[in-house]
Amino acid sequence: MVKDRPQLWVTRGGCAYDEPMPPDGEPTTPDPVWVGDIQIRMLDASESARLGDAVRAVYGDTYPVRWTYDAAEVARRIRAGLLISAVAEASDGTLLCHSGLSLASPNDVIGHAGQALTLPAARGRHIFTAVKRYLLDWVRSRGLVGMYSEATAAHPYSQRALLDLGGHETGFLLGFIPGSVDNGVSAPSHGRQSAALFFLRVRPGRERTVYAPNLHRDIVRRTIEICDFRARLAEAPDRSDLPPRSRFHVGTRAGDNVAILTVRQAGEDLTARVDSERSRLFSEGIDALYVDLPLDQPESAHVSESLEELELSYSGIFPNNQAAGDVLRMQCLRGATALSHDVVVASPHGAALLEYVLADMEAAGQALVRTGDRRLGVEGTDAPATSIPLVTTP
Repeated sequence: MVKDRPQLWVTRGGCAYDEPMPPDGEPTTPDPVWVGDIQIRMLDASESARLGDAVRAVYGDTYPVRWTYDAAEVARRIRAGLLISAVAEASDGTLLCHSGLSLASPNDVIGHAGQALTLPAARGRHIFTAVKRYLLDWVRSRGLVGMYSEATAAHPYSQRALLDLGGHETGFLLGFIPGSVDNGVSAPSHGRQSAALFFLRVRPGRERTVYAPNLHRDIVRRTIEICDFRARLAEAPDRSDLPPRSRFHVGTRAGDNVAILTVRQAGEDLTARVDSERSRLFSEGIDALYVDLPLDQPESAHVSESLEELELSYSGIFPNNQAAGDVLRMQCLRGATALSHDVVVASPHGAALLEYVLADMEAAGQALVRTGDRRLGVEGTDAPATSIPLVTTP
């Protein structure tokens, strides 16, 4: 449900991003376009079952975003302006590819891109990039600032498409994707798989001030510069007295079996309460916990160090509307979670960022064993293939 989410991400200084200003009278549905013999267009609510058909064709029944299988729910989201669904079809109407954009409200300024589905018959034809570009044109026309997404790190294809369109990696979610997910492209997995966080900006937003922990200040600065976050990284004032009690929101993603704890106000009790929440969630079988710290609050620069004592480590930065702005995400895998997969990246920045994420995971005390002797490179170049065989142990 999205009814309790804010329509705009507001920080202490006002809107974190410019408000969307779509021209009056602009049609909400762009005209279809043809790329050779392939038509790219928006999916109508009356065609909602086609998204489920595409999901089943690619993932069978293993896709973790369960509402995509429910035609009525897909139709509700499209009608409400909460799901923008673009498809590519052959001249005979055969579905080839789908890409979606979810909004917390119709007035959101940042979209969450997902449901990236290329059906088996269309693979290798670069159709996904064309569909994504069509969706990006809609994003630009409606005045959105940009979109973020989680691209699987089991193969480079989705990452390459986002890079080609101007996106950049902002982090890595280790163990984010259930091992049961099978898309017919990745090698069979014996454990959970990882995802690369991407942000793709389409227009300037309001410049704002953010604060980062000293430990992660350099990587946050590099990410802000590469991704053009329009954020000014400031020195956090000396730690002042925190309020006695923290405020945060805990949400679980049942399909992914992960939990996200979004801090709204850090207090003196944050470390103890995060520890308690993690114990509860892990005892209930949750495989990974992600903790989001609001970067617009100076207090966040002071509390991450104590969270690392709980074996939470750096994951990345990205927009989070629950925190009303950008967040620094930390992550922790359940001790019994075993990973056995290759983490693949598709750019030099992604390779450096992944190395940082892995190194901080080890430094925080999370068990991580690398197998093989290949160094980090960039897949598709003269460097060794960018994959890190990664295993975490109890």
